[in-house]
Amino acid sequence: MASRLQLPTDDSVLLRITHSNLKTFSAEARFSLESTVEAVKDKLWKKCGTSVTSMQLELYDDTGAKLSDLTDNTRPFGFYSPLDGYRLHVIDLDPSSVTSGGWLEDTSLVEKYKISDEAYDKLDGTYRKFKEKLGPRFSSGQEKMGDDYMQDISANIKVGDRCEVDPGAKRGIVKFVGRAETLGPGFWVGIQYDEPLGKHNGSVKGARFFECPPLHGAMVRPDKVKVGDYPERDPFEEEDEI
Repeated sequence: MASRLQLPTDDSVLLRITHSNLKTFSAEARFSLESTVEAVKDKLWKKCGTSVTSMQLELYDDTGAKLSDLTDNTRPFGFYSPLDGYRLHVIDLDPSSVTSGGWLEDTSLVEKYKISDEAYDKLDGTYRKFKEKLGPRFSSGQEKMGDDYMQDISANIKVGDRCEVDPGAKRGIVKFVGRAETLGPGFWVGIQYDEPLGKHNGSVKGARFFECPPLHGAMVRPDKVKVGDYPERDPFEEEDEI
């Protein structure tokens, strides 16, 4: 009788993820060895934006040597014998994919809408008109927000801390703590979210605060951040619940 593949019910591996179109993209993710290759692709789609049907996977060991192509979507991931520290390389086969062209990494490639000051002044309901209505009250409020604004809160937040950010209870890791003059006075916290729930790759308004995959970065005020035991959520665990 042919032997059957037996896998521990709680077996999983932590792999490094790279992408063919996103040269600066590098993330880590944990995968269940019992999951099918298709389920692994679905989890990767949520991280990098490449659709399951357009995704090709290659497995490399910790020395950089290619081990196999994951060509059978129905096989359990454990069939390919991945180990902690191995690299899973995503190849996007769709030439019109959201990841192609480099614009997810280089925002200078994205055409931006511009309006002259004269045209902007003619518009109603703008932020500029709102500030003019507030007058001195707005100015005095800004003056109270000095260079040390929220420094006391940020003192309890360290780079490398796992965290949860409100609103939305988004989880990630702290990548920056400090002043960010281009964003406003006081202290800010840079977050790399576990999922693509951010707005950038760690660069904001021409200033680089930290490195992270595209659409995983955010700069928030310290009072929005809770640090502690906030592990990355595993969608496979949620799917197993009845």
